[in-house]
Amino acid sequence: MDNPSDIEIRAIFDRVKTIAIVGLSANPVRPSYFVARYLQLRGYRIIPVNPGLAGQQVFGETVHASLADIPDDVDMVDIFRRSDAVPALVDDALARWPALSVIWLQLGVQHDAAAAVARARGVTVVQNRCPKIEYQRLYGELRMGGFNTGRISSRLT
Repeated sequence: MDNPSDIEIRAIFDRVKTIAIVGLSANPVRPSYFVARYLQLRGYRIIPVNPGLAGQQVFGETVHASLADIPDDVDMVDIFRRSDAVPALVDDALARWPALSVIWLQLGVQHDAAAAVARARGVTVVQNRCPKIEYQRLYGELRMGGFNTGRISSRLT
């Protein structure tokens, strides 16, 4: 597994504008919710994907049942699903957006074979990392209080 360097991850944040988040929860205490909310507050458009919430509104956006249902282009697909779900999601993302820039697999999510397929198509892949944590770390927003204790706060300030 070769994740991008800090310079490359910073470049991801600079070029990405629209992020589809697969597995986004409407529950504000779930990590997918506060990661999405944090990214939205940083100026990214968040498109929620969750078949159980399809048709509802989260963050002012309609929730889609699948990546194939999203009518707009996205720059990044952020996956909050188990690792065994990743190959099908990568295939769906690559089929839907041939020019997709980034596939990001959340903390604890990794699938090297699916990542290799995406990389072969020119997609940048980040595995087993959280964009909220990486953004905070790279842009000087990560507060060590709470992080070293094993608690990651959903607080958005």
